[in-house]
Amino acid sequence: MHHRQPFYKTEDFWAITLGSCLLLWALAVYFALYSGETQQKVAAISAVIEGEAAKPFKTVRWHEATAELVQLKPADQPVGQFLKNLAMLPNKWSDNPVDAVYKPATEADLATEMRSLRLAREQALIAEQAAQAAHYQNETLNMAAGAAIEDWQQHFKELEKKKAKLKAGGFSLPHSLLLFVFLALLFGLGAKGQGIAFVSFIKGFALVFLIALIALLLAAQNDFKDYGIEYALWAILLGIVISNTIGTPAWATPALQTEFFIKTGLVLMGAELLIGKIVAIGLPGIFVAWVVTPIVLVVTYWFGQYVLKIASKSLNITISADMSVCGVSAAIATAAASKATREELTVAIGLSMVFTAIMMVLLPLFIKFAGIPEVLGGAWIGGTIDSSGAVVAAGAALGDKAMYVATTIKMIQNMLIGVIAFGVAIYFATRVEKAAHAPHIGIGEIWHRFPKFILGFMGASILFSILYSSLDKHAAHLILENGVLGDFTKNLRTWFFCLAFASIGLSTHFKTLKHHFVGGKPLILYVCGQALNLLLTLGVAYVMFYRVFPEITATI
Repeated sequence: MHHRQPFYKTEDFWAITLGSCLLLWALAVYFALYSGETQQKVAAISAVIEGEAAKPFKTVRWHEATAELVQLKPADQPVGQFLKNLAMLPNKWSDNPVDAVYKPATEADLATEMRSLRLAREQALIAEQAAQAAHYQNETLNMAAGAAIEDWQQHFKELEKKKAKLKAGGFSLPHSLLLFVFLALLFGLGAKGQGIAFVSFIKGFALVFLIALIALLLAAQNDFKDYGIEYALWAILLGIVISNTIGTPAWATPALQTEFFIKTGLVLMGAELLIGKIVAIGLPGIFVAWVVTPIVLVVTYWFGQYVLKIASKSLNITISADMSVCGVSAAIATAAASKATREELTVAIGLSMVFTAIMMVLLPLFIKFAGIPEVLGGAWIGGTIDSSGAVVAAGAALGDKAMYVATTIKMIQNMLIGVIAFGVAIYFATRVEKAAHAPHIGIGEIWHRFPKFILGFMGASILFSILYSSLDKHAAHLILENGVLGDFTKNLRTWFFCLAFASIGLSTHFKTLKHHFVGGKPLILYVCGQALNLLLTLGVAYVMFYRVFPEITATI
């Protein structure tokens, strides 16, 4: 009988341990930064906001107080700023690559914009005072004040966008060097716990980190971003070029820990899935994500087995989960549950990235051309595009409402990762493997197959959801959304994922992938499955958002 490693020596254990420690440590730091003085300021400004919110429209003071509140975030304090810069991604750049690593503040005359903003604010105040003089009983004056204030806010947003383009970039090579040391020690400890020599891992990790850094630098180029060419594709391509030309050095092999990097990142990602936000969008989003997704998964797997007759069931289920659930994250979990090979996982991820880039550009264009409502378009994007980053970008191309609906539905869909992985583990242990050669499959085998890092993913989601609901909403926003998550762990997760993609590239050889594409079956499977996904998601989203629950749609 094959000897199984104790759980404390597995990558799942160390992914949960490291991910959980990072989250708890970040929470402790940001709670400490949320000092008594800051809390008093937040309470005072919150009282102003709540008082102004009782009026028929959002007043000038309401907007200014809200802006003041944002400026109090712990990330603006020295320690918070250091953590933000430590995990910072390369600066966006257009023509000069140096801007990615060093972008000084640009001198620019914004006097015209500032004058326009002041004038718009004065007009907003005049309209607001007119409404106030009528004791907010005149609906015409109220609407005029609301419109004037909205115009002022549009000027404000445009000015902030211009300022953002001119301000200095937060990324720097010294910080990335510190990040390398930090991650080398972090993952080196986890690797040693799994039986990998610490020094050997560190040597190889230097190459993996360098490829990840270059990939993120390339992905920061604005034109590449517009075409949906993200860091994942760059990291895999750079790794593949090395592995299929000069060859991946033998000394780098101990650091090619694809699953370890991405599973740790997924534990961090769990903290972003706040149950309260999911409930806020109501049953329509839950129905779209949790009903359509399993149907597409099962039908696509059946199609691959009985129509295309794909020989590898693990390749079939990995592609099906990748396409129907949420791309790479689901592929990793499903591949672990079905014991898919690394080459099969690479095929699934490769297909996902190509189609994600295509859909991210074409789907918003089609939605606009067809005149599909913004909320429906957002639901369609969230339920069909694989990558969370691509979902945000595609949703934003339609508008704020579409982006909110799209990202929320994608979050709801992401919560299926654990359920799908558990279901696949049971199916492969009791049906596929049993039919092949193992007559006695018990609960122990199912537990062995189950991707246990999902427990860390779910635990982080539950913990942060409880924190979010128990804290004052302003404190939760400052500590969690604009602190732990927004300024630290989200970027750190991106680094972890990029390390995983670089490892995939360095481990990929065209000769080992060639037989998976014989007859084009994986490509046909993905295209047919995604076509079903697009049609079914659009239909169900329309019925749920516009026929069954139109009152919820009206409040979005």
